[in-house]
Amino acid sequence: MKILIINIKELVEVEDTPNLFVSGKEMSQLRTIKNAFLLINRGLISDFGSMNDLFMPEVINGRRVRIIDATGKMVFPSFCDSHTHLVYAGSRELEYIDKIKGMSYEEIAKRGGGILNSAMRLHLASETELIAQALDRLEEITWLGTGAVEIKSGYGLTTEDELKMLRVIRKLKELSPLTIKSTFLGAHALPLEYKGRQSDYVDLLINEMIPVVASEELADFIDVFCDKGFFTIEDTERILMAGLKYGLKPKIHANELDYSGGIQVGVKYGALSVDHLEFTGEEEIEALKGSETMPTILPGAAFFLGMIHAPARKMIDAGLPVALASDFNPGSSPSGNMQLVISMGCIQYKMTPEEAIHATTINSAYAMGVSEELGSIAIGKLANIFITKPIPSIEFLPYAFGSNKVDSVILNGKLL
Repeated sequence: MKILIINIKELVEVEDTPNLFVSGKEMSQLRTIKNAFLLINRGLISDFGSMNDLFMPEVINGRRVRIIDATGKMVFPSFCDSHTHLVYAGSRELEYIDKIKGMSYEEIAKRGGGILNSAMRLHLASETELIAQALDRLEEITWLGTGAVEIKSGYGLTTEDELKMLRVIRKLKELSPLTIKSTFLGAHALPLEYKGRQSDYVDLLINEMIPVVASEELADFIDVFCDKGFFTIEDTERILMAGLKYGLKPKIHANELDYSGGIQVGVKYGALSVDHLEFTGEEEIEALKGSETMPTILPGAAFFLGMIHAPARKMIDAGLPVALASDFNPGSSPSGNMQLVISMGCIQYKMTPEEAIHATTINSAYAMGVSEELGSIAIGKLANIFITKPIPSIEFLPYAFGSNKVDSVILNGKLL
């Protein structure tokens, strides 16, 4: 059955010739159509345009058509959240209190908190429990406008538990209407039993974990936390080379805690994205210029941890593309609300609403390898969209940061 949305106040992020991503000054140019229609057929966007150009008999053509009147409402492509850790066992609000009292991220990690705390909890949880918790989170973000999400492992830190996480993610792909990509992040932290033997743990990743992950086709990408106090450039290069051998394209946690060289190593190995980027200077920006690596900023983590902000404005002004993602996880960003991410992009990072919308749709789709199918309104793309409640303008989306502006959700061409 076709779906025809009519009387759309404004159809946002439309493309006649689809782009893989948008860079620099182009990020401030958001194409829209006012008083628009959108036609969905067989799960795909099949037509769109001005209501003045809509010829209803041709659209119906003897077929069943569900008509949705969007008077006063806007239609956006669903958000693509290219960086999350939303498979986890339980929250970590006690560490949140530690942060309020002044303990740093690194101090909490050194005493067995942080990622190691989540690893312990995940070890004790069953796959069934993890799936149930993750499905609740996916349901929540769906109704906040997200239609595609990348999910990382990294709370396992043993072969058995990393595989458990990745199998949970594989099951979520079957159960959820969202487009889901899976990332192997065994190099998320160093297990306590490997303290002082980091190279031995890297050997375990390379010689045992990666081959099994690849043989079972459990991951789309491979990631490394290349930063101060975590994995070195040398560790990262060894892991990425091993992953590439098995066809796993890199994504990198980089420069969250210091100038780590993570951005440069990501570019060197053709990473799809480098993420966090709080410590990004001229050298890092130069390394990113002309590359196919998407700089991805995670405002929720910087906000929650009270960190400096990545220089989004400087990167865009230098001609780079920028993506925004939620970093949804229990320790440093316990929210998958991409509407809030857009607001943070505007308020804290001085991005315009147009730039922030590009950053959470087409650019974040690129950062998870799906911009040919998602991230904009273009003929032939998957019909992942949301219809807003009546709102006065595009700018209202980031402006009203405390409310959910989503009224209806369509994923894979189906109204949820």
